[in-house]
Amino acid sequence: MSIYTGNILRINLSYEKFNLEKLNFSWAENFYGGKGLGFRYLIEELAPKIDPLGKDNKLIFFPGIFSGTPLSSSSKLCIITKSPATQTILDSSVGGFLASEIKFAGLDGIIVEGSSIKPVFLEIINAEVKFHKAEFLWGLSTHEVEYKLRETLKDDNYKIISIGAAGENLVPYSCLTTELYRQAGRGGIGAVMGSKKLKAIAIKGTKGFKIDRPKEFLKKAQNYINKKSLNKNNLWAYTDGTPIIISMANSSGVLPTRNFQMATFRQSEKINSQSINQKLKKRKACFGCVLACGKFIEIDGVKIEGPEYETLSIAGSNCGISDLKAISLFNKICDQYGLDTISLGNTIAFVMELTERNMYDFGIKFGDQENYLKIPELVAKRKGIGEVLAQGVRAISEKYGGREFAMQIKGLEFPGYEPRGSWGMSLAYATSDRGACHLRAWPIGEEAFGDLDPFTIEGKAELVIKEQNLSALKSSIGICDFWSFDFKDLAKFLELFLEEKNTSEELFKKGERIWNLGRIFNLREGFRRKDDYPPERIFKDPLPNGKAKGKFIPKAEYDKMLSEYYNLRAWNEEGIPNLEKLKELNLETLWKIS
Repeated sequence: MSIYTGNILRINLSYEKFNLEKLNFSWAENFYGGKGLGFRYLIEELAPKIDPLGKDNKLIFFPGIFSGTPLSSSSKLCIITKSPATQTILDSSVGGFLASEIKFAGLDGIIVEGSSIKPVFLEIINAEVKFHKAEFLWGLSTHEVEYKLRETLKDDNYKIISIGAAGENLVPYSCLTTELYRQAGRGGIGAVMGSKKLKAIAIKGTKGFKIDRPKEFLKKAQNYINKKSLNKNNLWAYTDGTPIIISMANSSGVLPTRNFQMATFRQSEKINSQSINQKLKKRKACFGCVLACGKFIEIDGVKIEGPEYETLSIAGSNCGISDLKAISLFNKICDQYGLDTISLGNTIAFVMELTERNMYDFGIKFGDQENYLKIPELVAKRKGIGEVLAQGVRAISEKYGGREFAMQIKGLEFPGYEPRGSWGMSLAYATSDRGACHLRAWPIGEEAFGDLDPFTIEGKAELVIKEQNLSALKSSIGICDFWSFDFKDLAKFLELFLEEKNTSEELFKKGERIWNLGRIFNLREGFRRKDDYPPERIFKDPLPNGKAKGKFIPKAEYDKMLSEYYNLRAWNEEGIPNLEKLKELNLETLWKIS
């Protein structure tokens, strides 16, 4: 069953030109859409070592292959580029309605290249592009941009994605915002868009795309949704959403607190899902989704969709902040300026610790709510202390000290899980293609939150590989993380909706191909084994409290786990795939083994 439109829209900002080209179906066959297909286009079109903020970088918008269909939880948009924060390959996903609108425009993807001299926004109707001057938008918040463009275009049917001041000012952890509160958050995609002087994209699709036997597809989708989506494994996404993890993490001793100095937070009940639900006003779903995990809350006049677990933990407990209103307001300000709350939250926590250790006085300590709320604007506008904090944890540590407790890998700050309480997470963070990330693999679900021993390296390399391959495949197909799939489930899913028969082993191999593609890109940029390590705090500082009290990961054990990971992936001790593996995955032409 065909699920593609067969069209890619290529837009050149330097010359204000665009053209419609045919999708490379041979690549689609191997990489589907989303992450995998975007990676394949990017590695083909970018020369090694280009400046992520230069005109040679590209922004690739690829929806999941089922976006725009009535199949629930399958409307993710993947945005791919080279990261200015890490210099790695980068993909960042966002839900909502934008992915489906791209498909309704008759497109399988959009590639933006070149750079404009002056601010512009793009108006896309189907495959037609208009280049508009955007000086009147420059300096506006992402919320103001959405309202202003709907007024300017006199049409509420456009789906809009934009940058705020952080992207304009090239903050390396700035993000893209759509539908006010949905972000492609990590790795600095907003700075890439800002470097191109591209303030926003407004897209409207009226063309649509055809599905073979649509009535049959709809019936299958309805049956599948009833069976797969509305069950106890996914119901938590509706009832509680990701804030439910606060209590789970706290009781398991993995909730980051005070810049990962501790892993339990005494005031966690003030920021957990029960506290969120007490302020709930309404819910929101992505296109065609029955889970409706989006939650709009209101606290003393502060209205926001969210906050999610990552913000509650990293911008909450990790900064010593327990006031839900303050965290929500922080989240909202970051959304408006276009800032990644994970990277900024960690950056604030890091300078809080530097201040309290008397290493450098940044004028803010843990729990300092007043100054905490001032920082997002300063960072987005690079004013005062914000000029330093805009550089992120790694750069600050290199200048002011504290590298051993700078909680980042490859320049990307840690998400909200303490790896000393879940040893598999240390490997997942370290081997992630875009730097420290919880979305590539989530072994904590089977460790601290499950039945596996979290304090051993045994079996963790195999677990992380399995989850990374599965995640790569799901991100390429466009399936929401809240659907609890394994390879067997995915094989049934693809047979049902693509009429494509795969064994679990074959799908594992397809995920492995996508994962290795990202590794090849990073190898071209110079990344090796030395870049696949967490900071020294994980190896040397025992946790002082909670269920994981006294635990740290011996560096020798981590080395063994990393070597086992490389061996299972058929990579050498520097993390370079061997020729036989590349040939097996049909990737041998993309990496020259020296």
